[in-house]
Amino acid sequence: MHSRQTSPQSNAELQLIARLKSCQKIVVDYSEEQIRFFYQALCERVAEQSQAAGSNAEQNALIEIQRSFRHHLPELERHLCGALAEGFVKFKQGDLNTHPATSDDNHLSLLGNEELEEAIAVSSVARRADTRHVELLWLLNKRFSKLLGDLPVNDASNPVSPIQFCESFRKALGAIQVNLKAKLLAVDVFERHFMVKLDHVLNQVNEYLVGEGILPDLTFHQHSSQGDVPTAATQYQTEFVPDPASMEQAPTFGQPQFDQHASYEHQANLLRAIREIQNYGGLAAMDGHQAAPVSYDPVPISALAGFAGQYQTSPSRYSAGAMPPGAVAGGAAGGRPMTVFTNQQLVGALQSMQEQIVNIRQATADVLQPLQVAQITEQLTEQLAKEAADGAVEADDMHVIELVGMLFDYMLSDDCLPDNVKALLSYLHTPYLKVAFLDAEFFEQSEHPARLLLNNLAEAGVRWVANDGSSQFDIYEKIKTTVSRVLEEFTDDVRLFAELLVDFSSYTKKVLRRQELMEKRAMEKVHGEEKLREVKIRVNNEVRKRTDGKELPSALLLLLLQPWSDYLAFILLRYGDQSDSWARAVKFIDDIIWSVQPKNSPDDRARQLEMQDELLDQMEAGLETIGYDQGKSSKLVEALSRVQRTAITKREVETAPPPMRQKLEAMAAQKAGKAQVTSDRMSEEEVRLVESLKMIEFGTWFEFDEGQRLKVAWYNSKTSHYMLVDQTGKKVGMKTGLELARDMLARKARVIIGSTKPFFERALENIFETMQANPSKTPESVH
Repeated sequence: MHSRQTSPQSNAELQLIARLKSCQKIVVDYSEEQIRFFYQALCERVAEQSQAAGSNAEQNALIEIQRSFRHHLPELERHLCGALAEGFVKFKQGDLNTHPATSDDNHLSLLGNEELEEAIAVSSVARRADTRHVELLWLLNKRFSKLLGDLPVNDASNPVSPIQFCESFRKALGAIQVNLKAKLLAVDVFERHFMVKLDHVLNQVNEYLVGEGILPDLTFHQHSSQGDVPTAATQYQTEFVPDPASMEQAPTFGQPQFDQHASYEHQANLLRAIREIQNYGGLAAMDGHQAAPVSYDPVPISALAGFAGQYQTSPSRYSAGAMPPGAVAGGAAGGRPMTVFTNQQLVGALQSMQEQIVNIRQATADVLQPLQVAQITEQLTEQLAKEAADGAVEADDMHVIELVGMLFDYMLSDDCLPDNVKALLSYLHTPYLKVAFLDAEFFEQSEHPARLLLNNLAEAGVRWVANDGSSQFDIYEKIKTTVSRVLEEFTDDVRLFAELLVDFSSYTKKVLRRQELMEKRAMEKVHGEEKLREVKIRVNNEVRKRTDGKELPSALLLLLLQPWSDYLAFILLRYGDQSDSWARAVKFIDDIIWSVQPKNSPDDRARQLEMQDELLDQMEAGLETIGYDQGKSSKLVEALSRVQRTAITKREVETAPPPMRQKLEAMAAQKAGKAQVTSDRMSEEEVRLVESLKMIEFGTWFEFDEGQRLKVAWYNSKTSHYMLVDQTGKKVGMKTGLELARDMLARKARVIIGSTKPFFERALENIFETMQANPSKTPESVH
């Protein structure tokens, strides 16, 4: 009797399952224990707030929260642990890819206010936990990657990363159906009494994997010391910079398909590459050398003015020791010690500048002038000089000033944004620089509320504000109000941006629904019109195919090119081209043409006599079906009957004069719809552009004379017609491909080269490309 042998592959599979089950048990055990501490802490918090409640109603609401959680605690625990356990199953299957709800701008715009506020709160908890546990998470990502055979693992696909706990808790809250106030209170307690001890479970999982021999000698610092590991900048180049050859194959026009999850990773890589260029020196980073970080001396504030307004041509010059004339690194003039400004002093200077900004609520689009980056930097220099003329700024703080400056430089040069929106958003430079000093996660986290708000403001500007100054749905005023609130209310609490994000997203969500409804109605109407146009073109082609090259009498041409064409269109729309009715109506054309030709044989004359009355009856029935004028119908029947009698006597019938025929054919072509001009009438450039326009994506925006912006909502490839709608979704007109091409060649229209990527991501890409094209000197040159 033979025992069954287990294959090495099966053994490996079983070993992987056993290890993941052990990790899963560690996580679930931790969660079951901590959820009870969470509930105790929640009860204590409710009791504290109840004592401080200002009314009985408020106190009763808090008691109701406590009662709800007591009643639903087992359900909350079951859903939380179930979601976490399911994460390990998805991890093994390669399907785990958890991201904060706020990382998807398209999804975010569809959330209700309460869902959005909850999503922001939960993602903020995950973001802070990621920052606290960055070393442990890096080690776990590497070890889990090894478990999967060196497949890449990141925080989104790591089954024990903070985002897994936070999103599982958010789903559990949704399952027990408590109100928003209860959810926000629970999220706060969850962070303070559950997530605060997350390092315990992360250490346990790490230690278990080490005990199983999974990368036991791995240390966090390896990734920055091993020579075979690429730097962030070179990694970004190899993974994310497109090959020029592949770009040549891309369509001339159109919006690229956009994956928000890929965007999340993409932005992180971009920022790491930018930071590396700043911290390690440009050429070393770009060449892939493992240069050591450079210790920069504080930068004199006199250097600020030297760098102002030059971000796009030579970034990071101060980080290579290229000081402007008169600037002294390491000390003030005369050898005195330099006063290095603290973070608080920088924020205070920016607050003073912010308070001095004009009241933009009162400014009109025509009056409001954009603030240039150079202006802001010079004002900051002057403000700091009031405190210490020989003061200096830490190099890291200088990096922040530079990065925010490049961000707003890009914004001012972005072709997608209308000029009046650029002017408005430029006033956010000072408060956003302040945010970057106050919150270290501003640049690090792509779902930061301040970043999402800027993305949404920019997107709304592109979508609903035109360069001619017009604005749909009062969006310009809404953007202005939001910017004004930032300037007037933002001091040091970045939660204001979350509040404004909720408000602005709610407003634009309603606008978007109105626009989509109007656009849908316009498209339905145009679809019907285009269907009729297609049918008329088809009918005209069928008739012309049978009449071209034949000498025919005027009455017959009039019948076929006018009322009978209308009858054919009716039949085609009602019954389709596979129906008997369509076949009989088309055969009528061949038969009626044959009936007016001279009959020289007895058989032809016999056939003519047999079918003559039937043809006239069929003609009368067809004309009656479409409601053709009875008097005109009778005249046509009489005229054709006379021509048929002439043909049966072997005599030639009188044919239509060329001018009359040309007029009838032109009228029929016009009635069928404006035909596309044939290529022999177009220049080579027009032909090329018309072909390129066929690849255009729906949703592409054109800017026409005087700043009017219209979007391609639909394209009919059969008729080569483009439906253009305005920024409300209302149909403005139909243009052929040739008409659009000629407008573009005459510079009366241009494609707005848009992107489905968020504004902030486009800006980071531009900053990276700028710094890559103008790298600073190598670290060896730093003094």
